Amino acid sequence: MCGIIGYIGNNKASEIIIDGLKRLEYRGYDSVGIAVMRADGEEIETRKEKGIVSEVASNLEFHTMNGKTGIGHTRWATHGAPCKENSHPHSDCSGKVVLAHNGVIENYIQLKDELTKKGHRFASETDTEVVAHLIEQFRTDGLAPMLAFIRAIAMLKGSYAIVAIVENGDAIYIARKNSPLVVGVGNGETLCASDVPAMLKHTNNFIFLEDGDIGVLTTEGCRMYDIYANEIHRNPVTLNWDIEMAEKGGAAHFMLKEIRDQKHFLYESFLADTERAAELLSKFKKIHIIACGTSYHAACLMKLLLHKHKGASAEAFIAPEYPFVAKPDKETLIVAISQSGETADTLQAVRYVKQYDATLLSLTNAFQSSLARISNEVVYLNAGPEVSVAATKTFMSQLAVIYKILFSDDKDNDGGNDHGRSMLNQIPEIVGGMLQQEEQMKTIAETIRNKGSVFFIGRGLSYPIAMEGALKLKEISYIHAEAYPGGELKHGPLSLIENGVPVIVLAPNDETIHKMLGTVKEVKARGAYVIAVTNSEEIARNADITIKLPDAASIDPLVYPFALITPLQFLAYYTSVLKGINPDRPRNLAKSVTVE
Repeated sequence: MCGIIGYIGNNKASEIIIDGLKRLEYRGYDSVGIAVMRADGEEIETRKEKGIVSEVASNLEFHTMNGKTGIGHTRWATHGAPCKENSHPHSDCSGKVVLAHNGVIENYIQLKDELTKKGHRFASETDTEVVAHLIEQFRTDGLAPMLAFIRAIAMLKGSYAIVAIVENGDAIYIARKNSPLVVGVGNGETLCASDVPAMLKHTNNFIFLEDGDIGVLTTEGCRMYDIYANEIHRNPVTLNWDIEMAEKGGAAHFMLKEIRDQKHFLYESFLADTERAAELLSKFKKIHIIACGTSYHAACLMKLLLHKHKGASAEAFIAPEYPFVAKPDKETLIVAISQSGETADTLQAVRYVKQYDATLLSLTNAFQSSLARISNEVVYLNAGPEVSVAATKTFMSQLAVIYKILFSDDKDNDGGNDHGRSMLNQIPEIVGGMLQQEEQMKTIAETIRNKGSVFFIGRGLSYPIAMEGALKLKEISYIHAEAYPGGELKHGPLSLIENGVPVIVLAPNDETIHKMLGTVKEVKARGAYVIAVTNSEEIARNADITIKLPDAASIDPLVYPFALITPLQFLAYYTSVLKGINPDRPRNLAKSVTVE
């Protein structure tokens, strides 16, 4: 939530900031603003308003703001309603200190009261504005800008990624705690942003800040300090991402591009180094898996695989609930799954875990993210940037990494180790085949676009995929969608099935097929419109529409989840588009939830 970018260099800052903010739109926001220091450094101009980047930038003519140093922000409202006054950047009383912030300042009321007594005047309802006034106060007390910034940061409790500029200065001041902020080091220019894609046009060299880091950016690079003003060193990292990976590539939306890219990125995900993770999973018999949203569905599938095929005692927990329902110990392996590695609820659960000295393994797509740095062991998904709010290729990559960890060394019955490798080798081609059903899913989307509710059912390994299919549909089409294990319908939800209600049945021809046939007949008897994803002829005969899975003889039953998910992603995407909704930016949602 919230997107931040800062730029200092020899180019026009406003243009670079506008472009960067557009690349951060996937994070979710309701207002936009930028601040640019005039070329002579004697004035900072701020323009901001409620709305989307393209419209606000055009209406307020951001491109006419001249200067080579500036900051920008897309705000998701937390303290104060979405409006111009509460939009970032915020300034002090005189307008000489201007900053933007992602996170929550927990002690802002106390700080605001103290500053008000000293004569400071506040123009917004936000928690952020107190930081600008704190810097102003310390400058009034005689401190230089950098020391004033450090002293102000030391007063804060909560989470923050902060970028600030000070009039008559030639630097950007930054600080990070529990909110993402990355520095990009270019040739004669330095940037910072909430995420790497906002800076890829300018550099591939990045410094990933640690919690508590404070920095000053100049055209020559970045100098880092701790909260006591001691200089520290952070090594830059070169990433092999390019800007095309963050572009739509001719697709109408990022989500469509990312669905279509899944076969390609499966190969990258299977290159992940999983050896140490596999050792940890074999060593521990008590495993807790924590995650949120889509990542939680990957966690549920991992739990089932560990239970049935590895004999481990595994449980999957929704991350924000974990501290209230579980207590780990040294004998517990914690597996944290997070696409961004910055999900606040997951990080909070992880910090709870660390109190008990449990071992932490994380699966994440974000190099040097907060989750990666706090973990004992990390496996990177190698999925490249994912821009659309709705996770697609990162979910597929999570499954790929989980399967590689669990099965890459599986032996055949004769003791050879070809079974695991041959099973994994099937997966990209299976996904590639399912991607060919895009047009069929577009047609099926027409049949459900105006429905009020859709039900997804599955059994065994198919049930977590049914959960993910329901989530995808509800989050981007705003249709009520629920997932149930097939046998659970008769315990209540069956009362909601009536004539014409769509029921999407995930029914691969595996050990669950006979039970699923009975469930299909139950819902058909009550008038359900059955859409079956299956390779069972009997299920197909009882369905209104069939999405064909690969022939049962050609697929290992364990990898059906990879075949099932792709058509459900297409279905959600095309339903959203047919309803006139932008699937990349669903209402009220953000890519990375960085505040609790």
